[in-house]
Amino acid sequence: MFKRLVDIFFSLVGLIILLPFLIIISLLIVIDSPGGIFYKQVRVGKGSKDFYLFKFRSMKINADKSGLLTVGGRDSRITRMGYYIRKYKIDELPQLLNVFYGDMSLVGPRPEVSKYVDMYTDEQKKVLSVKPGITDYASIEYSNENEILGKAENPEAVYIQQIMPAKLILNLKYIVDQGIVTDFKIILKTIVKILK
Repeated sequence: MFKRLVDIFFSLVGLIILLPFLIIISLLIVIDSPGGIFYKQVRVGKGSKDFYLFKFRSMKINADKSGLLTVGGRDSRITRMGYYIRKYKIDELPQLLNVFYGDMSLVGPRPEVSKYVDMYTDEQKKVLSVKPGITDYASIEYSNENEILGKAENPEAVYIQQIMPAKLILNLKYIVDQGIVTDFKIILKTIVKILK
């Protein structure tokens, strides 16, 4: 309950403080390429319940139909503006709405699409016992995931066989360590990582 109150408070404060910045980003996205401001995708949340995850649109319209993974700088589906908002994780800011609505928390395992969740082992499915989050241990450790995939001959195979299992180990670690102190540490580490 306390974590939910913290999520509501900080997501609302964040949205209010960032509103002018979010409006500027929205205008730049519209000017840069045809299409809407936001991109929403069905992800799997707590208890295997589906929800729409919000992001600023960083790719061309219908780009996800040619693949779910983004493969770094060589991905021709990314718009010019999209490159920068992805690089600095600005595309994730609309997820403050997901946190406010209660689909997500500020900190928790990153939500995945059902295609990859269906590949989880019973042990790995334990990550679905908590609300997904905007950031977690895995987000910090694999902040350069797109670049790693961009260098791979078969990005999806590398993701499924190497990156996804490693991230799930970190997600399970979070479930064991979870608490307000842990959450604040992860948020601070995330901010430092972005600034670097």
